[in-house]
Amino acid sequence: MTHFLPEGRLIGTPENTEACATIPGLNRAKETHMILEGMVLMCSAEHDLIVQVGPFLGQIPRLEAALGIAEGTTREIAILSRVGKPVSFTVESVTGTVDDLHLMLSRRHAQQMAQDALLNRLKPGMVIPATVTHLEPFGAFVDIGCGLASMIGIEHISISRIPDPGCRFTVGQNIFAVVLAVDSNRRRVHLTHRELLGTWSENAAQLTPGMTVSGIIRGIKEYGIFVELFPNLSGLAENRPGLQEGDRVSVYLKSLNPEQMKVKLLIIERLPPDPSPPHWRYYVTGGRLSHWHYAPDGCLKPGLETDFTDQSL
Repeated sequence: MTHFLPEGRLIGTPENTEACATIPGLNRAKETHMILEGMVLMCSAEHDLIVQVGPFLGQIPRLEAALGIAEGTTREIAILSRVGKPVSFTVESVTGTVDDLHLMLSRRHAQQMAQDALLNRLKPGMVIPATVTHLEPFGAFVDIGCGLASMIGIEHISISRIPDPGCRFTVGQNIFAVVLAVDSNRRRVHLTHRELLGTWSENAAQLTPGMTVSGIIRGIKEYGIFVELFPNLSGLAENRPGLQEGDRVSVYLKSLNPEQMKVKLLIIERLPPDPSPPHWRYYVTGGRLSHWHYAPDGCLKPGLETDFTDQSL
């Protein structure tokens, strides 16, 4: 079976190890167009990639290193940035002997296969694995299969508003995402993430009035301070001098009001920054969503909704 996963997910699997271990295994992979993975050791002056493939070395010529290189629509950094990282490829030719093996590979072919398959298979609402590859102020770029890029806009990362995606993600992080729409004409997949982080009720179920927990200040207004308790749940505390957005604080939970989706807090004190990377709980990690409603039943506010009926473009 052909796998179309973000790069790095296959390299340690038994199937990949077995196929890369011998010349017969590589020939079988060539005949079946099996996607394999290896570690990029270096990039030549001509921008060819040299890849460790089991006990062998293989070469990905520059024009085969990424979709769009030949057409000029993909920048050279897409090749240079692969050094020291796993890379997906198909085996194009196997010649020579064990002691003098010439192994030609193609990442472009693997990406084309993945793109075709994903565009045909993916539907709005499907939950898929992804790997964060790059962060910009407006969103996070992710690999959804064999190095194919998609983006999660900052407004789709979580309910709690954040100043930049680095507050939520780190480069190289393995995450899940939801297909928002498939644009077949432009060959793009649009993603969202916040729907996997729980509704108001699911997050609030972890809290009880009287508890003291930690949170991050996400907004300071004249009428109070918004403190993020979970990526999809924030509360409001009274103003307190000396605090700023991004500060980590301990808060006393005064009350929960599902009808208004309100969480009332009292800030206890400012805490030192958390040295651990961003983390959260996923409430959904597979399957397909049809509709997502953030607000609890009986809530007097409309709340956010996402309709995952077919939004293919």
